[in-house]
Amino acid sequence: MVVRMNKLFTVIFFLASFSFLQSQDVRLANQYFANGEYEKAGTIYNELHKKNKGTLYYFSKYLDCLVNLEEYDLAKDLIKKQLKKNPKSIELYVTRGNIYEQQFDEAAAEKEYKRAIQLLSGNINQISQLANSFTKLAKFDLAIATFERGNEILKNKTHFAYNLAGLYQRKGDTQKMIEFYLLSMGTDKNRLNNLKSIFQRTFDEAQYDDLQTKLYEKIQEYPDVLSYPELLQWVFIQKKDYKGAFRQARALDRKLEENGSRVYNLAQVALNDSDYDTAIEAFEYIVDSKGRASSYFLISKKALLASKRKKLVSSYEYTQEDLNSLRDEYSSFLDEFGRNKESASIMVELAELHAFYYDDLARSIEILNKVIKYPNLDKYVKANAKLDLADYYLMSEDIWEATLLYSQVDKEFKEDYLGEIARFKNAKLSYYNGDFEWAQAQFDILKASTSKLISNDAIDLSVFIMDNVGLDTTYVPLEMYSAADLLHFQNKFMKARAKLKTITEVFPEHSLHDDIYYLEGQIFEKERNYEAAKQSYEKILELYPEEIRADNALYRLAELHELVFDDLEKAQSLYEKLFLEYSSSTFAIESRKRFRTLRGDFDKDNSDSDIIY
Repeated sequence: MVVRMNKLFTVIFFLASFSFLQSQDVRLANQYFANGEYEKAGTIYNELHKKNKGTLYYFSKYLDCLVNLEEYDLAKDLIKKQLKKNPKSIELYVTRGNIYEQQFDEAAAEKEYKRAIQLLSGNINQISQLANSFTKLAKFDLAIATFERGNEILKNKTHFAYNLAGLYQRKGDTQKMIEFYLLSMGTDKNRLNNLKSIFQRTFDEAQYDDLQTKLYEKIQEYPDVLSYPELLQWVFIQKKDYKGAFRQARALDRKLEENGSRVYNLAQVALNDSDYDTAIEAFEYIVDSKGRASSYFLISKKALLASKRKKLVSSYEYTQEDLNSLRDEYSSFLDEFGRNKESASIMVELAELHAFYYDDLARSIEILNKVIKYPNLDKYVKANAKLDLADYYLMSEDIWEATLLYSQVDKEFKEDYLGEIARFKNAKLSYYNGDFEWAQAQFDILKASTSKLISNDAIDLSVFIMDNVGLDTTYVPLEMYSAADLLHFQNKFMKARAKLKTITEVFPEHSLHDDIYYLEGQIFEKERNYEAAKQSYEKILELYPEEIRADNALYRLAELHELVFDDLEKAQSLYEKLFLEYSSSTFAIESRKRFRTLRGDFDKDNSDSDIIY
């Protein structure tokens, strides 16, 4: 028994030692190969291959060394011997064909490649390995021929559809790439998200158009494959055609008898991208078709009001009747669902209407003071209510209450976006009060804000203060300007303009003139006197094209021509001027987008019919 144990131990020790020595040889060979020392590497790989006949790795590496050393005859002999042992390794014909190519014998090479494809069996791994061998040599047409032959043998035209799509993508054949990707998705719904990632990573606008066209065909051909309309909805979203996306979402919701979740998510995307009409239509669909039993009914009702409010406040053409109608809808909602913590966000929005559109600050303050006292109120709703309430106190000239509320939100949301808003508002309040050094220090900190909007505004105000404080020994003109800015915030437009006029009269040579024209333009816009606003912005471009307000004025002027005066050609030229001549402006990126939209780069499908039923 002891003797047997000793023998077993000796065998185990020998095998372990052999394995250790062999692993050392492999590492050394791999190092030689990586360094391009193919002769040294080949010697070791050949020895390893002789000792491990069943291991293809050593054979393949030895063969690679021979090819790199241009020992073509030895390589071909090695391949011939291996094929005799294992005729199913038909990818070796590809290697031999490549050798012939390197010897400039194209005919012999082509013969080897075709022979490999002809010898294919119904073995799926064999087909894939052969196609991969062609792909490694960038012979995409031969790889495609391999997969097509595989489909013929398997009598299944979709089996290698995904592989074929990838090859056509590498060839740059968009039409066939799309065709085969869609074919692969028709048999495997789980590919949907994978294909979205591929398309999003590689497609431009024209390719999305091609995909959309092909999807229409697939939907007609395979009406029961729901992945196709789902992908079509996604394509519409990529093209920012939310109306088209809504038609698809609504059709799928009806066909699958869903609870409205698909439509709700699409409506939120449209709302966030300022397509208010589509958002309103989508939320109305949920409210009207799903009823109170749906878990999406109440949140859609709230979102519908928010969409209508955002549409109104972003519009240049709303009427008093539009405003009154929206206010009444808010009141009806609160009468129906009550005034409580669940409806607090609606009350916050209603308070905004009273403050900015009815000049009823007392009513707004009354509403929000009730809201922030609701027990167990969502902390974010409460914080937003406090920020708005602070604004209304500031508009009512109650600065102490305003700064107290800003500071409360700042303290509670120190590392949150709401905390950044609160700090920005407190810094701006100091600016209004003439404490410019402290305000600028805060703006400099807020330049690094995670919010692009806060960051841009902080940069704007910091530069503005630095330019005007550094140029003068007196702060009086800047104090007068910040006071006018506060009056503008408080909607006291006549007083604000009077203050600005005083600055130009008392300090006619001061550098604030471009800022004065810009603030005047903003005031005129709030008063909906768009012609006067246009003239103010044009004066900046005419008299102060190098000053810091020039790009701001140019952007506002372009928006007026686009959205108010309906002069799209003029708007397009102004947007182009902005991103070309003021490329470092914070408005440059958005201007380029607007320019491309007006130029027609993002034309949308205006069909109103559902694609599936």
